[in-house]
Amino acid sequence: MTEPRLDRRGLLRTAAVGAAATGLAATVAPGLATPAVAAHGSAPAGRTRSRGTGAAATFRWFGTAGWRIDIGTRTVLVDPYLSRYRTGLFEGGMNLATPLTVATSIVDEHVGRPETVLVTHSHWDHFNDVPHIATTSGARVLGTMTTYQLGLAAGIPAGQLGLVKGGEVLDFGDYTVEVVASLHSRNAAYSIGIPGLRLSQPPKPATVGDLPEGDTLAFQVTVKDGPAVFFMGASDFVERNVSGLRPDVAMIAMAASTSTHEYLPRLLAALDYPEIVVPVHWDNFETELRNPPPIAPADRPRLEAMITAIRRAAPRSRIVVPEYLTGYTFG
Repeated sequence: MTEPRLDRRGLLRTAAVGAAATGLAATVAPGLATPAVAAHGSAPAGRTRSRGTGAAATFRWFGTAGWRIDIGTRTVLVDPYLSRYRTGLFEGGMNLATPLTVATSIVDEHVGRPETVLVTHSHWDHFNDVPHIATTSGARVLGTMTTYQLGLAAGIPAGQLGLVKGGEVLDFGDYTVEVVASLHSRNAAYSIGIPGLRLSQPPKPATVGDLPEGDTLAFQVTVKDGPAVFFMGASDFVERNVSGLRPDVAMIAMAASTSTHEYLPRLLAALDYPEIVVPVHWDNFETELRNPPPIAPADRPRLEAMITAIRRAAPRSRIVVPEYLTGYTFG
């Protein structure tokens, strides 16, 4: 049975005043046909959902793999990147010497006062804005050894940096964070863009090329008496590491190549077919933050193929293509 669509603007207004909404609106990416992202089906057979009276949680997409999660009065960020400057990536000639810059007014407008920042890996489109956010808000930053060392080099106090490796389940009261050891996307040459690790503190990073991948994590954030939400920052994973997580919602990164064998079928099966699947990291993040989210011409067919593959592999999951800064609640 197809569920009725919610008014996204109405949902955003409701979320802004802290009221809970039921379900999640199915949105349409620019130029994609409505049937490709229609909400359909119910939770897979045998899955039960229970919701208590915990703090209402609202999720807002920043583009790429970035999210703001408001749980009552508490804010968690995942890979927050809002500066969105041009490197040439979407023009076929990325310049690794592009200076790192922070659009401080835009970042400050949208991140709120976060207490926790989760970083999946240290590429610029995930880490660039984190030092500014951490030093102005006092938020703790959780990430790999590379994120830890780059954070120190960029001026984040050591007391705000938490090193995680995968396997940790961290309790923050209103929510828990499970850290999952993961993998970065592979390109068509079966390699990783800007590879490398930082195992000791480097000089202060100055260019995009100074921010290597440095290992990759995924995170599952579970709201007390609320949904369990899985966040990916790149389009690969360790199948055994995600088996058993069983999230209600999965934010899944779009693959840039077919190098990873059966990426979506294996991932969705390992996650036990989440009730809601949200494609991320498909937008052109070197343009201004505006709706509908821009998508590079080469990425449009990839997103369409991703939606088709999800529907084929998980026909009872609902697919939601998000818009920027729109407040979604899961209930």
